[in-house]
Amino acid sequence: MGGTVFFGVSMTLHFSRPPGLEGLGKLRLASQSPRRLELLRQVGLEPTVIPPDVDETQRSGESPVAYVERMARTKAAWGAGPEPCLGADTVVTLDGVVFGKPENGMQARHTLKYLAGRSHQVLTAVAVVIGDPPLTRSMVSTTTVWMKNASDQEIDAYVASGESMDKAGAYGIQGLGAFLVARIEGSYTGVVGLPLFETVVLLQWAADPHRASP
Repeated sequence: MGGTVFFGVSMTLHFSRPPGLEGLGKLRLASQSPRRLELLRQVGLEPTVIPPDVDETQRSGESPVAYVERMARTKAAWGAGPEPCLGADTVVTLDGVVFGKPENGMQARHTLKYLAGRSHQVLTAVAVVIGDPPLTRSMVSTTTVWMKNASDQEIDAYVASGESMDKAGAYGIQGLGAFLVARIEGSYTGVVGLPLFETVVLLQWAADPHRASP
């Protein structure tokens, strides 16, 4: 990385990870999402992927925020081991309804037509578990997304691409689905599936040998 000049002073940046993560060592990722893995690689981490096998049913009366945070913590606990384990979960919510990954093309079309021309929230929770007995910390990122008023033809063409099938809310902002998004307010990486601000804060806590309990 080249030098950077601030107010006439040249500074050379040499770190490959955000400060505070130098001593993190190995990391587990309780997620099979290639997008989350790529985002962790973006900040210099190469975790061991531990696919979680947990019940993802939303509880009766459970709010979207409580649900997504519980899922992240449950997944992190599932993959817990000698190294810190990171779990994450993402949902799209509008009018109190939670939209996860569609089960088929018809459900994807229904979701996208419901979201079209309106704003919704993308909630992504991140949790980190470390130690024995385990300590857990978690954070939730909330981003508002405004969707274009897409036509039936645009929605059908997007669903036919196949991209919507493994995405919460049936669209991927980092792919072809970006054409459906008019604007966002909040964390872009949170919409992708792993908010890097919150993730780094939690991993800095995990890497600190003098960390405080949650």
